[in-house]
Amino acid sequence: MGNNALALNPLSSNIDITTHASDFLWAIFSIMAASGLGLLALGSTRPLGQRAFHHLAAAICFTASIAYFCMASDLGSTPIAVEFIRSGSLGANWVALGVDRPTRSIWYARYIDWVITTPLLLLELLLATGLPLTEIFTTIFLDEVMIVTGLLGALVSSKYKWGLFTFGCVAEFYIWWMLLLPARKSANNLGGGFPKMYALSASILSTLWILYPVAWGLADGGNVITPTSEMVFYGVLDVLAKPLKRSSFTPPQPGFCFYHCIAMSTCDYNRLGFVSGKYSQAATAEERYYNTQHLNHDEHTNEHRSSTATRVEESSLNAAAHHGSTAHPGSKPTQAAV
Repeated sequence: MGNNALALNPLSSNIDITTHASDFLWAIFSIMAASGLGLLALGSTRPLGQRAFHHLAAAICFTASIAYFCMASDLGSTPIAVEFIRSGSLGANWVALGVDRPTRSIWYARYIDWVITTPLLLLELLLATGLPLTEIFTTIFLDEVMIVTGLLGALVSSKYKWGLFTFGCVAEFYIWWMLLLPARKSANNLGGGFPKMYALSASILSTLWILYPVAWGLADGGNVITPTSEMVFYGVLDVLAKPLKRSSFTPPQPGFCFYHCIAMSTCDYNRLGFVSGKYSQAATAEERYYNTQHLNHDEHTNEHRSSTATRVEESSLNAAAHHGSTAHPGSKPTQAAV
């Protein structure tokens, strides 16, 4: 049975995807879904208190798989008139047929994916640096600004879209700066395998994210490449940023999510301090022993302080009573005597 998604969900724009693009998107959907399951399986090999990064990575891949399911089915897009009418199928052919303002599909499903997954990607990376939470929250906020301004710009058919694009680029420059300087310095201070792991993970993500604004300018912004080429461009970037990376001369290798999770298994996880101080199922035997000893020490200290305070109070009362018994007749009682 062939791919009849475009027949069941008719094209909504003049400039839209082809069946070949839909086939490619179905392949990306399968990769994302399988990678999510693989990351969960990989996480199950780790202790309960050391699976956060695997679950974050799995959530990223599962979310992306839903977005690619929608796009492969020709769902999750809206027609927007293009600012630039290019040659051939990118507008000129439609103008020749009497369409004054040809429309192009803008895939809001992709931006919904990004507004969820890019903050998770940053969490995946920055939580392994010991960076202050204020810096992490600021970086995630600017990431949301980058994605939302990209979507708003794509939905605008006039030249004002480039103003929104500029806002997004400024936000992305801050993210690059944070990843390459403060976060890297913080990871270096952690030691325990984190500097090497972070250096490669941040390099992968930073390099790939440079190319997303280029893809936006060629597709949603400038109408330079066809929607099919757009899907290939973004699809390859998403696969590299999430599950896999591959060279023409080498077998498939882990992409950002898989590499990061595998590399985390070689790091001293306890340096991050993620395990609660409470006696919990996730705590290891060593951690539970430490917490129990720490609790017993605190109880002993409190008992010692309470005993000392009681003895001081009794001594004060005895001294006051002695002072009252030796007071001269007719003298007024003092506060200490009372």
